[in-house]
Amino acid sequence: MTARVPRGQVLVPGGSFAMGDHHGDGDPADGERPVHRVTVSPFLIDATTVTNAAFARFVKETGYVTDAEHWGSSGVFHLAFAGDRADVLSSVEGAPWWLAVRGACWRHPEGPGSGVGDRANHPVVHVSWRDAEAYAAWAGRRLPTEAEWEYAARGGLDGARFPWGDDRGDGSGHRWNLNIWQGRFPTANTREDGFLTTAPVKTFRPNPYGLWQTVGNVWEWCADRFAADWYARSPEQDPVGPEEGEARVMRGGSYLCHDSYCNRYRVAARTSNTPESSSGNLGFRCAGDVPDGISAMP
Repeated sequence: MTARVPRGQVLVPGGSFAMGDHHGDGDPADGERPVHRVTVSPFLIDATTVTNAAFARFVKETGYVTDAEHWGSSGVFHLAFAGDRADVLSSVEGAPWWLAVRGACWRHPEGPGSGVGDRANHPVVHVSWRDAEAYAAWAGRRLPTEAEWEYAARGGLDGARFPWGDDRGDGSGHRWNLNIWQGRFPTANTREDGFLTTAPVKTFRPNPYGLWQTVGNVWEWCADRFAADWYARSPEQDPVGPEEGEARVMRGGSYLCHDSYCNRYRVAARTSNTPESSSGNLGFRCAGDVPDGISAMP
């Protein structure tokens, strides 16, 4: 009997690709170079980031408490906050557009008074790496490796900036392909793509492998530890990241990315955060090994 790909996931055939920044777009501190050959085995990966509805089922079944709920606050973008200023505990030094808001969590993404009742199909946010790991274990899945993530995000288009090519799509003669910041960051978002914060997970178009919004919308946790020099020493076959370091890899950029501040809304872009960290633009998607009985042929 032939097994089926689990609902909500896609089968990505194994193969080799040139991983990293082909265009010189990245910050050297992010370690997007050297471009290097990587080969990945076939794997499964979620077509979308995990939604509020899916995460709610996990919490209902397990009683899980996220890190943001445990700590009592999380990061909210200042233009998204419309609550009581008494709930703002602090702003982030060097990035005052980020507010530490009391009570902000996946259930209340902008803090007390906000909710996700009308955002069931939006990506869950305010989830830490540890939260993402817990969900993945409950779902019988895992987080993707960084190499798997980039290979899947590219959709077979090796060397391009985006899953569809090198042209971002800028609203002038081109349809917007992703949810990022338009206007003057961080004070005026013209919302040409239609969104101030998150978009539903199946907004825009999927890439050739069937993955939605691998760039923009929300950052996505990967399994790997982060090291800026990793690409210079990574093995070619199925790399899983360095053994040392606390920070974990984040991929894909978010609705806050803008050329003047953060141009990491590219498939090669990478950054990191500590595993207990959370914010209103950080989510994840799951991956998995290919079960017996599912054909891994393209």
